[in-house]
Amino acid sequence: MQKDSFSSDTPSNHLGRVRHRKRSAEVSQDANKANGANLLVNDRNKYKSMLIRTHSALWMIGGFAFIIYMGHLYIWAMIVVIQIFMARELFNLLRKANEDRQLPGFRLLNWHFFFTAMLFTYGRFLSRQLVNTVTSDKLLYQLVSGLIKYQMVICYFLYIAGFVWFILTLKKKMYKYQFSQYAWTHMILLIVFVQSSFTVANIFEGIFWFLLPASLIVINDIAAYFFGFFFGRTPLIKLSPKKTWEGFIGALVTTMFSAFVLANLMGRFRWLTCPRKDLSTVWLHCDPGPMFKPEYYPLRVWVPEWFPWKEVPILPVQWHALALGLFASIIAPFGGFFASGFKRAFKFKDFGDSIPGHGGITDRMDCQMVMAVFAYIYHQSFVMPQSFSIEMILDQILRNLSFEEQQILYEQLGKIFQDRQAMLA
Repeated sequence: MQKDSFSSDTPSNHLGRVRHRKRSAEVSQDANKANGANLLVNDRNKYKSMLIRTHSALWMIGGFAFIIYMGHLYIWAMIVVIQIFMARELFNLLRKANEDRQLPGFRLLNWHFFFTAMLFTYGRFLSRQLVNTVTSDKLLYQLVSGLIKYQMVICYFLYIAGFVWFILTLKKKMYKYQFSQYAWTHMILLIVFVQSSFTVANIFEGIFWFLLPASLIVINDIAAYFFGFFFGRTPLIKLSPKKTWEGFIGALVTTMFSAFVLANLMGRFRWLTCPRKDLSTVWLHCDPGPMFKPEYYPLRVWVPEWFPWKEVPILPVQWHALALGLFASIIAPFGGFFASGFKRAFKFKDFGDSIPGHGGITDRMDCQMVMAVFAYIYHQSFVMPQSFSIEMILDQILRNLSFEEQQILYEQLGKIFQDRQAMLA
């Protein structure tokens, strides 16, 4: 009887506890809804995550500022390191340990394609810059000139070698996995190197065109995080449940204001705005050009007579910076949404764990990839002068012609001028 009574009481007690838990859960959910915006603020784990994230961000910003100070070559080296980390994270996403054990050397094949793509992307662009730097050394000059001339052939045969390598390593019952990895490798190369080639092009057009867009993405990300943390209550998109409209709008205003101010500050430093003609590490000095020369706008209509400033200097590039800020706030975040959708599709939280509180390098570069391409296209379309000038023609001659070809051009121009003088006489 006692057993029966115990057994009969136990389920009721158990159900009572279950009902009690359900009621408490419902109450907590109602309380959370009532608290609204205070939900995130009261979460201690969120504060701990914020401190870790802030600490990592300060280290990244400090390191980034130091590399910018060091100059073009160091910035390019940073881009290469970022690419290697991104490729490593992306290569590891869809790999399977069991299949990899049966395919020795298959990971090495991926890196073979990676460094072939790196040589193809940077070889010709950077070797042109090197020619102007190493002209005093004839042997090195000939080596660089040879790389320029035969670079496409070298890259093509390196790729063909990888292609043949892949075919020879095909293994029965592993075809599907191998071909999926082959396609995934090419997709990684497309994602990584397309955006990075535009990034390096921006660097050599002037560090300004690399630094400002990259800074705007960082500012937008930080502002969206803090506005969403303290004021967020309205979800923005299902792919990223933590993104809110309050964070999005707050980041938009902050980024636009920052773009206008930062363009003025950065535009006053010649070593940031001058294009790089070679790979020497000296600081640059050049004519700033009309984009970086201040124009003065009167304030008499807008301010009272006692106001000390009667006009305000604005650089023309500041108006272009607003366009970059608008893109960084509205379109570039979709790179992050794309990455979030990709991670959800394959059910993993982050691309890696290289950066505490942030995930992997790829998690920080998703929006930067979209922004770098837009910055280059915008600069070429709306900022860079379309008409040919003497400086632009001379720059093309120095970049694309060998020393012997430049001498031949000089002699031919001399003959043309002599013939014209003889005709006029």
